[in-house]
Amino acid sequence: MTNPETNPAPHAAGGHLHAPSAWNVPNALTVLRLVLVPLFVWLLLRDGGHTTGDRLLATAAFVVAIVTDRFDGDIARRWNLVTNFGKIADPIADKALTGAAFLGLSYLGELPWWVTIVVMVREWGVTALRFWVIRHGVMPASRGGKLKTVLQAVALGLYLLPWQHLAVVHWPAVAIMAAAVLVTLATGLDYLFRALRLRAAAKRPLP
Repeated sequence: MTNPETNPAPHAAGGHLHAPSAWNVPNALTVLRLVLVPLFVWLLLRDGGHTTGDRLLATAAFVVAIVTDRFDGDIARRWNLVTNFGKIADPIADKALTGAAFLGLSYLGELPWWVTIVVMVREWGVTALRFWVIRHGVMPASRGGKLKTVLQAVALGLYLLPWQHLAVVHWPAVAIMAAAVLVTLATGLDYLFRALRLRAAAKRPLP
């Protein structure tokens, strides 16, 4: 995941700064993730989500997309391939993937709608907060935010499996999703307070 707060400086050659080309591996992985979203939704909702083969393929598509999210940012930062396209497309791809999973599962009646609403309000709310304070500073991703992402990914992956009738699959999915919702709410409040403090500090007159 491309995080603008941790991006390295562009390559320097001959005393001049050169922005990396948008045609690179990290951006290709981000585009792949975006392309996988409609395929994932189609597989998940096909035949009402009751076909074991389609559910396994949907789960596989989700896992592949999540893995690309893990590696594209690492590659971009390590090789100084961070681009404006990546900064914009990466979070869009992230929210499109997880949002599609939450909405799809709720549409199928396998996940309560209130869970999906709480998570999506938090996700888009934090995005709005970042834009609200962008003139005053940045809010880097917190450890809680990273934990939230991991918990959501694991919980969604378990919910996508076609064996929810088995206790060994269903109850771990429920427990991890409950933890994900709690961390989602807690980190959302944390981001809100951080945004308010950032704006207050920016408006405070200099001594």
